[in-house]
Amino acid sequence: MRIVIAGGHGRIALRLERLLAGRGDEVAGIIRTAEQAADLRAAGAEPVVLDLESASVEAVAERLRGADAAVFAAGAGPGSGAARKDTVDKGAAVLFADAAVLAGVRRFVIVSSMGADPGHRGQEVFDVYQRAKGEADAHVRGLDSLDWTILRPGLLTDDPGTGLVRLEAHTGRGPIPRDDVATVLAELLDTPATSGLTLELISGSAPVSVAVKSVAGN
Repeated sequence: MRIVIAGGHGRIALRLERLLAGRGDEVAGIIRTAEQAADLRAAGAEPVVLDLESASVEAVAERLRGADAAVFAAGAGPGSGAARKDTVDKGAAVLFADAAVLAGVRRFVIVSSMGADPGHRGQEVFDVYQRAKGEADAHVRGLDSLDWTILRPGLLTDDPGTGLVRLEAHTGRGPIPRDDVATVLAELLDTPATSGLTLELISGSAPVSVAVKSVAGN
């Protein structure tokens, strides 16, 4: 497959790029600056420099043409303010999804956040973030031209992955290594029967392949 990943220099995205490239997929990662390109090449991915906060939907669609799947793994990051939660966590996600529709890329996986809710109350930065992620998810759900899956990981850690997870519509809160999030994303891309599902992910006892097959109804 050819897979295009938004937020290609992120800590989940770099792990996913290594996994996908290692199994023989063609991977492109969208990044904001050319300085990040060497890290993507080292992961086996093609760097594509494009700022999703300022690009047009047509420009993004051009980068997506010919892809078999798109993954939105971008984020403003924990040090950013409320304004960038709106422009990245919501705005860039909406743009990327609309560009996938324009480019004719049906398979679309978005990395969301546990607790994301467009109706989330509060004015702290984290409240704005949860609303932004929820609004992005709602937009993706409304696009009939996408075979979308929404993944909502729990507390992200840099612990080594175990390959054992809990993946369900509702898991309750818990930690999950970024290694395991990347592994689940790769498996979801291979499992189109998970289209239309919003899934929460934490560490658990099921091997990733078993957990994904279970939610897919296999």
